[in-house]
Amino acid sequence: MSASLVETLDINAPVSLAWSLWSDVTRWPDFLSHVRSVQRLDDRRFTWQLKLPGADKNFTAELTEVIPEERIAWRTVDGVSHAGVVTFHHLSDTTSRVTLQIEYDPKGFVEHLGALTNLDSALANYDLGEFQKLAETAAAA
Repeated sequence: MSASLVETLDINAPVSLAWSLWSDVTRWPDFLSHVRSVQRLDDRRFTWQLKLPGADKNFTAELTEVIPEERIAWRTVDGVSHAGVVTFHHLSDTTSRVTLQIEYDPKGFVEHLGALTNLDSALANYDLGEFQKLAETAAAA
């Protein structure tokens, strides 16, 4: 069984700023609460260390599409089955919309429970909120 989620958030920061924060994969632990670290292997691949309730997971992912200031897509190449895309939408010179879409294969009871109870959606919403704080703080500086 695969699960998916989509979360959208409008932020008071221009697309260029939102893009620059999200496109630097090493910054993801700053706003993705379940990500302990992300390390670049090369231009397209990076390793993730996740901290999850009851289990830590490591996997390698690769960027499958990068369109500056529009879209970043990735998929795992080992570890867990996971793919995602973040899109950036220009609303005005000072505001943008960020949409996060993730497809994954829940493995184990804790992850099945999360998919069934929408905990994953709540976590994604929280993480987008953390991203919003980071981007809006940077935009105000």
